Amino acid sequence: MKLSTMLMYAGNPRDAADQVVALEQAGIDTVWVAEAYGFDSPTLMGYLAAKTETVEIGAAILNVYSRTPGAIAQTAAGLDNVSQGRAVIGLGASGPQVIEGFHGVPYEKPLARTREVIEIVRAALRREKLDYDGKVFHLPLPEGQGTGLGKPLKLLTKPERSAVPLYIAALGQLSVQGAAEYADGWLPFLYSPEGAKGVWGDALAKGAAKRSADLAPLEIAAGGMVAVGDDVKGMLDFARPMFALYIGGMGARGKNFYNDLACEYGYEAEAKKIQDLYLDGHKRDAEAEVPLELLERCNLVGPESYVKERIAAFRESGVTNLQVAPASDDPAGLVRQLKEWVS
Repeated sequence: MKLSTMLMYAGNPRDAADQVVALEQAGIDTVWVAEAYGFDSPTLMGYLAAKTETVEIGAAILNVYSRTPGAIAQTAAGLDNVSQGRAVIGLGASGPQVIEGFHGVPYEKPLARTREVIEIVRAALRREKLDYDGKVFHLPLPEGQGTGLGKPLKLLTKPERSAVPLYIAALGQLSVQGAAEYADGWLPFLYSPEGAKGVWGDALAKGAAKRSADLAPLEIAAGGMVAVGDDVKGMLDFARPMFALYIGGMGARGKNFYNDLACEYGYEAEAKKIQDLYLDGHKRDAEAEVPLELLERCNLVGPESYVKERIAAFRESGVTNLQVAPASDDPAGLVRQLKEWVS
């Protein structure tokens, strides 16, 4: 099992990136860089490539709407080059609020779009001429669109690798099925080992049944906050704002993937209350309604023996890359300890 962490920053992301060097020395295998509607991921990933030597540098995530497949392929190839083969590209559809509100692009055909982006990016990294006719993308543009001067082109420069790992961030049944079928890895969120099989077991099985033998087994990167000690359960309260934000505030009533997930975990009444409070402006009250049991299931907080049990639970549920947010005055020291346990 690998060990990874999300690059967390509230102010200057460069300062947070500088801390990755110590985590790399402590044994972290992968660092994930978010984007959402903040700073772009590739710039920080390039900075990390220059600062580090061995850690994998992953985008979590680049949405499939705001960049063309060709641009994503260029980004994957460029990052893999400057990192000397350490890039991982997490892709996802994001959501209507970000795609239509921040990027001004219609949130249409997310499943088809994601699949086609991956097919085109893989072809581009193999330096094939991009001649593609899909449901969403047509390369070159067909007759009657544009100037008519487009022609199939291949990537001008030679990539470091002909295949860069492509992960999909997904929660919905069909999206997860697609990830299991054709992606290199899956990036779930608010992941509960105890709830994963009930929510996604059928989707993962259906996708795996169609998976090409040319692909390695699906990697799964998931985890949560980690705090180790006999009196650390109170640390779970620090996770409440994030859970309330996603369950309550990400999306709208009737269109919130994370709220749907909480319901599928069995917290329908709580999810509705959290959303109602959050959208009505009562964020602190919404945070208080996040079930302690849910926080416990999605994180690794408690005595050493308990945290080891949680690691085993994540592993047994299929997680191959344990994603941790160290809650410690000595994050590198905690990572060093966790590295021993996951190994």
